[in-house]
Amino acid sequence: MESLIKGLAEAALGFVAGDREDHADHQSATEREERSRSTWAEVVSTGKHGDQQKQQGNSSYGHPSDYQRSKNDEEAGQGGSLEHNPNSWGSRKKNENQGHESEEKTDGDWEVVGQGSHNKKRNPSVPHKIPKENWQNFKMPSSEQEYTPETHYSADTRPTRSELSDLSEACNKLWELDLNRLVPGKDYEIDCGEGKKVYQKGDMASGNLFKWLDNDVFRRPTYARFCSLLDNYNPQGGAKEVVTSEERHEQAAFIQEISRTPPIKYLHNYLVDKGIASDSYEEFKEMLTHLWFDLYSRGGGYGSSSAFEHVFVGEIKGHGENAVSGFHNWIQFYLEEAKGNVDYQGYIFPRGYGEHPDSETQLLTIQFEWNGVLKSVSSTLVGVSPELEVALYTLCSFVGGEDNRVRLGPYSVNIKCYHLGRGKIGSAFPIAEC
Repeated sequence: MESLIKGLAEAALGFVAGDREDHADHQSATEREERSRSTWAEVVSTGKHGDQQKQQGNSSYGHPSDYQRSKNDEEAGQGGSLEHNPNSWGSRKKNENQGHESEEKTDGDWEVVGQGSHNKKRNPSVPHKIPKENWQNFKMPSSEQEYTPETHYSADTRPTRSELSDLSEACNKLWELDLNRLVPGKDYEIDCGEGKKVYQKGDMASGNLFKWLDNDVFRRPTYARFCSLLDNYNPQGGAKEVVTSEERHEQAAFIQEISRTPPIKYLHNYLVDKGIASDSYEEFKEMLTHLWFDLYSRGGGYGSSSAFEHVFVGEIKGHGENAVSGFHNWIQFYLEEAKGNVDYQGYIFPRGYGEHPDSETQLLTIQFEWNGVLKSVSSTLVGVSPELEVALYTLCSFVGGEDNRVRLGPYSVNIKCYHLGRGKIGSAFPIAEC
C-alpha cells in the first residue's frame, strides 16, 4: 500500500511540475511523459551500433565524434519495448540509421552529417560538418582535464545594490556578461520563414531554421563540453536513467568549465550576497551539479529525468497523442535539425503588435516537429552561450517566482520557472513579452 501511495504521489508531482508551456492550451491533463533517445550521438555517428568508441585527438578541447553508447541492457529492463515494438521510436531509429549509413561519411577530423527521414528539407548553404577532435578527454576525471585559464575572461562580476534589489537588472547584467554569445551574421544565420498561429496546421518554412553556423563555435570550450552531455540521456518516457562514471566526469567537467566564465561567477556572487549560496566556490559548483544533473521522477518514472535533460535536451511524452516537452536549447535544435530529426515549421506570430523576427533575432517563438512529434509552441534564446542559460535559469529559480519579467539586452522576456518538489528545477524557459 505504501509503495502504491508513493507511486501515485510521484506521478502527481511529475505532472504538476511538467513544462506547462507544453500543456497549458494544447495538451490533455492526462498525458504521460514519454521519452525517446537523445540523438546528439547520432548527429555525429557513422550509423553503426553497439560498442562504438569515441575517437581521441590531440587538442586540449574536443567535440563529440562518431560514438554512440548502447543501452540495450537498460532497454531490456524496460520490457524490451524499444527492441520488440516495431512502431516504437527506438525501433524506427534503428531501422532509419541502418537505411542511412551510406549518407554519413567521415572526413579527417570532421564528421559529415547525413539527413534523417523526418526532415526532408535541405539548405545547400548549411555546412553539415562538425569538428570532433579529442572530446574523449571529457570522460576523464575532471581533476585531470584541462580548462580555459581564469585570465581568459575579464569582467566585473560583482552585483551592484541596484541589481541585488531588481531581478531584471541582474538578468540584463548576465546578458552583458555573456562574452561567448554568438553574433548573428558573423557566427551563424537563421531563416525564420513565415509566421503562423499556434493552432494553424501546415509547414510555413520552406527550409531549415539554421542556414549555417561557423564550425569553430563547437571548438569553444563551454560549447564543446555542453555538447558532450547531450547523448547521456534516454528521452523515452518512464525509462530509468543509468548514469555511468564517465558521464559524471562529463558533468563535473562542464560545471568546472562554465564556472570560469563571468555569468557563473556573477551568479555565485549574487547568491552569496542574497544568503543563498556558500562563500566556497567548490560548494557552489557542487550545488549547481546537484541542481541540474540529479535525477528525479517525472510522470511516475523513477529516476527518469533531470533539469538538464528536460530544459536543454528535450523529452517526448504522450498518452494517445505524443508531444515534445522541454527542448528549449538552440544548440540541441541546430544539431537535431542538421541530422534531419527536427523539422522547423515556422515562427509563432508575436502577441499584440510586436516586431516579427528576422535573421538578427535572438529570442524566438517557434513550432517544430522532433522525430515526427509536434511541439506546437516553443521558445528559445538563439546564439547565447550554455553558461548564460545555466546562470539565468538558476538565478530566476532561486530568486524569482514562476513568472519573472526581465530585460535581456533588447528583449523583454518572461522567464518561466517551475519547480519539482523541493529545490529541483522542473522546467525553465523564456517567453517573449511584446
